[in-house]
Amino acid sequence: MWAVVGLGNPGRRYAETRHNVGFRFIRRVAEDWSVRVTKARFLAKVGEVRRGGERVVLAMPQTFMNESGQSVESLRRGLPVDPANLVVVFDDVDIPLGTIRVRKDGGPGTHRGMASIVEALATSGFPRIRIGIGPTLEGADIVRFVLTPFRKDERALLETSLGRAEDALDLILDGHIDKAMNDFN
Repeated sequence: MWAVVGLGNPGRRYAETRHNVGFRFIRRVAEDWSVRVTKARFLAKVGEVRRGGERVVLAMPQTFMNESGQSVESLRRGLPVDPANLVVVFDDVDIPLGTIRVRKDGGPGTHRGMASIVEALATSGFPRIRIGIGPTLEGADIVRFVLTPFRKDERALLETSLGRAEDALDLILDGHIDKAMNDFN
């Protein structure tokens, strides 16, 4: 069993913001896999699909970003999913828009949603896909930046990132995370 969790903030106010790239990713995958992510469980909206005979749960936590760990821990307790089979997808201001990074594990860096998850799970041993939303302008308020929508001229690069992230997810779910890291980092 796998769980794929896209991070974001619930509500229309945040729907199109840079910080909600994880939600956008889950919605894209759900559409491509013909699954609805609407069921309220584990402090999240979830949907389930069978992929290659294996159960995959897609989730969008409905806690705010900085409390994502509450939802992810609820999901981990409620489902038989090992942290090694939990893929977290989130935005990263330190990565240029149009690019992604794949990791097997590691610390949360400055991302508060990831810090919440690492703390709640008491491990950083789970795969993640970081989707670039940067760079910010020097001296810019990062909180303000992540809560702004993408400009029209940035949307094509965002779609490129989301497509690359989906390709990386396919490799991860097929057991080829090293190949995903080599191909996309």
